[in-house]
Amino acid sequence: MKRASGILLPVFSLPSPYGIGCFSKEAREFIDQLAKAGQSYWQILPLGPTGFGDSPYQAFSTFAGNPYFIDPVTLVEEGLLTKKECDTCCPMGAEGAIDYEKQYKTRFTLLKKAFDRFVPDAAYSKFVEENAYWLEDYSLFMAIKDDHNGICWTQWEAPLKKHDSEALAVQKVLLSHRVDFYCFQQYMFDRQWKALKAYANEKGIKIIGDIPIYVSLDSSDAWANPELFAFDEECVPTAVAGCPPDAFSATGQLWGNPLYRWEYHEKTGYAWWITRLKHCFEIYDVVRIDHFRGFESYYSIPYGDETAENGHWEKGPGMKLFNAVNAALGEQEIIAEDLGYLTQEVLDLLKDSGYPGMKIMEFAFDPREAGNYLPHTYTNHCVAYTGTHDNNTLLAWLDELDEEAIAFMDEYMGSGGHAKEEKVWDVIRLTLACVADLAVIPMQDYLVLGKEARINQPSTLGSNWTWRMASGAFTDELAEKIGHLTEIFER
Repeated sequence: MKRASGILLPVFSLPSPYGIGCFSKEAREFIDQLAKAGQSYWQILPLGPTGFGDSPYQAFSTFAGNPYFIDPVTLVEEGLLTKKECDTCCPMGAEGAIDYEKQYKTRFTLLKKAFDRFVPDAAYSKFVEENAYWLEDYSLFMAIKDDHNGICWTQWEAPLKKHDSEALAVQKVLLSHRVDFYCFQQYMFDRQWKALKAYANEKGIKIIGDIPIYVSLDSSDAWANPELFAFDEECVPTAVAGCPPDAFSATGQLWGNPLYRWEYHEKTGYAWWITRLKHCFEIYDVVRIDHFRGFESYYSIPYGDETAENGHWEKGPGMKLFNAVNAALGEQEIIAEDLGYLTQEVLDLLKDSGYPGMKIMEFAFDPREAGNYLPHTYTNHCVAYTGTHDNNTLLAWLDELDEEAIAFMDEYMGSGGHAKEEKVWDVIRLTLACVADLAVIPMQDYLVLGKEARINQPSTLGSNWTWRMASGAFTDELAEKIGHLTEIFER
């Protein structure tokens, strides 16, 4: 990985006329500004269709795309919608936080109008055929889910829950139109995303995608492949994923994702993981693997517990998985999210994998963080961030630091006497100046925004994943300022 820099901004945080960021002209304008600012990477969050809690890390499929990201304006240009229909169905406005309830109630109605006018062609047939390995399960899963008023598949009647072939054959006939509707959504998502990615690549911008280590319990992946997961005979999880208590969370983090049956994966040569990562490298240039430490050992919490306090550690697959991936796919560009509780075994796995890990500048000056993230300790082979989607913005983070931490930070950076807004830029400069091969700055930090622009606060529900950048916020002046720093620090 060459010395370079990029910006972290979720697709949903882009400005757009219809209430949520999508693959629209605003996305291309953002890419144009990245290029003006001399950036080499655009890092995004997972693109999957979100369920309860709206988290991109709890998607209905690890392969499918979020239909909210399909640009209605492009469908108008293709004759599948009218502007009046878009304005009537999605009167969201270009500014303000995402209202997912409104999206759910209006976006599918709009897409259904486009679907009813769509005439399948050879390109569509080719897409369906090439993606059948996941698309058939996903589209049927979503159709049945709709028919069951959205309840989790673990609550379906036994023949459907347990994937009985005769019961599913009946559902395919009864729900064929809705199954086709979900295939249509994925076709449009795929076309628009790949066109946007091609546009970015032509501008010299690579896309850093994000793959959660776990899949959601309420997903087509878990429903169609129960043998891959720690389920009992009734498809009930025996244990679920999370993180133990630490200085940031007294009761830990209870994610609720089903754990993998790693011994089964090993018997298959890790076939499902190879297929999953192969798909990722078809839609991204670089992949960040979330919660990398879980491949060395993972935290197992008894199913039904309300907190993560009673969990315990179990051994993961380690290099056996990554050796199989490398043998099948060759060496790929991967970033390991190696944050959290790190043992020597985790550090050894990171070294053996050869993947660059992550360094978070906010952790460097946070007394609650046990690890040493001070930039003078970095090596070249890492990716430096001011913060991630799980951290507060720099401006809000500065409000959280105690006086002792602020004093140490000022002494370290020489920022004593600087106003808070200046300190934000001091931390950005420190991140860009460090020896890490790649430096990635969240867009909110370049915009010097406060806590209202935080993407996610772990272990909370209700106000996450909703921030959107204001239209016109990424100005030419800001691009020039970022570009100047990029040039100074030879990124």
